[in-house]
Amino acid sequence: MIECIAVGLGGFIGAVCRYLIGLIPIKEGMTFPIKTLIINIIGSFMIGMIAALAVKNNTLNPRLVLFIKAGICGGFTTFSSFALETGDLVKNGNILTAVLYVTLSVVLSVLAVFAAQMTVK
Repeated sequence: MIECIAVGLGGFIGAVCRYLIGLIPIKEGMTFPIKTLIINIIGSFMIGMIAALAVKNNTLNPRLVLFIKAGICGGFTTFSSFALETGDLVKNGNILTAVLYVTLSVVLSVLAVFAAQMTVK
């Protein structure tokens, strides 16, 4: 039960942070979903960092790791928004923007995980 509370509290923090980033004003008319991209890269870096720290330092509290990985990162990252925005870009005929968005999201997020893990080593 404590694990569920840890994930729920972390999810609350992650979701609120995601909401606050969504409030950042971006130039109107911009079709590229930059805020979601940034959120996913930051979340990927965070989850890579905590995963690497958990492997390197087995004295980390497993509930703290769960709080950050499943809670904060799970509540913060926005894969469902990513999928919806990609679908909207395609539906609205912005195929090249959609391809760029998907490519950057996947490549930069995976690189962010590796960068975080390299930082810990």
